[in-house]
Amino acid sequence: MATPDLELNVRRVALIGLGEVGTILATDLKANYPELAIVAFDLLHDKPAMQQKAQDLSIRMATSLSQAVEESQLIFSAVTAAQALSVAEHAATLIGRGQTFLDLNSVSPNTKRQAAEFISRHGGEYVDVAVMAPFPPARLKTPLLLGGKQAQATRLWLNARGFNSQVHSTEVGEASAIKMCRSVMIKGLEALTTECLSAARQYGVEKEVLASLHASFPSLGWDDKLPHYLISRVAEHGKRRAEEMREVVKTLEDVGVVPHQSKATVETQQGFIDALTAHSLSYRDLVPFDWEKTVDRLYKSH
Repeated sequence: MATPDLELNVRRVALIGLGEVGTILATDLKANYPELAIVAFDLLHDKPAMQQKAQDLSIRMATSLSQAVEESQLIFSAVTAAQALSVAEHAATLIGRGQTFLDLNSVSPNTKRQAAEFISRHGGEYVDVAVMAPFPPARLKTPLLLGGKQAQATRLWLNARGFNSQVHSTEVGEASAIKMCRSVMIKGLEALTTECLSAARQYGVEKEVLASLHASFPSLGWDDKLPHYLISRVAEHGKRRAEEMREVVKTLEDVGVVPHQSKATVETQQGFIDALTAHSLSYRDLVPFDWEKTVDRLYKSH
């Protein structure tokens, strides 16, 4: 059997986007595969903090997408949903045979198919990567679903480096359809919890509401950490989640399903971030996170 290295012959990896996911990838790949050359590109590449981060991670910070992509056999794209397609379109003009573009972004199946078309048109390989849970705390063990003709070879390489990936399909878009449909529920639950408990707190009945939810769904943790966790995800990642949910809206519309709830989730996720901004608050100001204290700070003038 061919070894994973022979399958993809990876000597250098490019990370497009050095945010939460990119940082975890850089850290853990270096730990598991120290001889691997890693180069990153981020829109904030010229900022001292970003340059210091790259230095701390022992990776190279490129000054352009072209500089990152050239000579890299694997290119991980981990940017925002709004940037995902334009990054793929730009990268497509810079890559060719022997290079594989791993699209980790949370976008609609049709957006992934468009990106794959850009990449393949220029001779590169494209892998649809659906990230099925938050990268922290599992890090490389976060479950990934892969799609595309190069998915099997990619799985071999990834899993030999400590990842937890499996091939769903050779067709681009199917893995992301699973992720997007799941997001209707997961991001929707976060939004519903935020709206429900924000109102309950104003009426002074949050304990009764949570007790009722716990009685109906006793295994979920409504009487413990679940409310703090769900609302903290909105406070920390609401902007990114709103962008993802706009892609979920497209996902549903593309197959004729009217996305009433998903559109509302966009508004709630983005709205909570807008409310924090209006109060000059960020997630860092709220750690350790307590949903009641956070809501009180947002609604203290009511």
